Amino acid sequence: MGNSFKRLWTGTVRLCGWHYLEPDADVSRHLDRCVIIMAPHTAIADFLLGAGYLWKLGVNCRILIKKEFFRWPLGNLLKRFGAIPVDRGNPRDGMIERSLAGFRDNERFTLVITPEGTRKKVTRWKRGFYEIATKAGVPVLLSFIDYKNKTMGFKGLFMPTGNYDADIKEIKNNYRDAAPKHPEGWQTID
Repeated sequence: MGNSFKRLWTGTVRLCGWHYLEPDADVSRHLDRCVIIMAPHTAIADFLLGAGYLWKLGVNCRILIKKEFFRWPLGNLLKRFGAIPVDRGNPRDGMIERSLAGFRDNERFTLVITPEGTRKKVTRWKRGFYEIATKAGVPVLLSFIDYKNKTMGFKGLFMPTGNYDADIKEIKNNYRDAAPKHPEGWQTID
């Protein structure tokens, strides 16, 4: 996507009253090689706002999006945004292996995933982001979108320990105060 389009988009977001918070030095140091989780995810607008935030930060990222969005006319545009189609109904689509290859083959590789895997309310988060980060040996950056205060930013970073149950509890704990666009679609953090 061209730089002028990115500047226009981030300027439009700012005119709509949104504020992108500057990441701290620890997060900034890892922006070029990490898995970013974007939560909560209850609206398509989350993608549009999140893409603008990452463009503003100069992050060249790949974003996992369900394959159904890649039909004409959106498909080519999404690919230019750095989107990768995911077949959510096929557990053997090789997404984890392809993502790991991205980390293995590139010095700079940032992958963005919504841990819920959908905009609908879910009872548990998808495990793929954690598996990818653990196997690639990269941190998970905990990004957030706050519709109440019209802000986006990072809550920090998390280095997986390999103990999924303990780690996911700690990661989710960072999202207790979430303010999604559609609260009825947000999972209660337990």
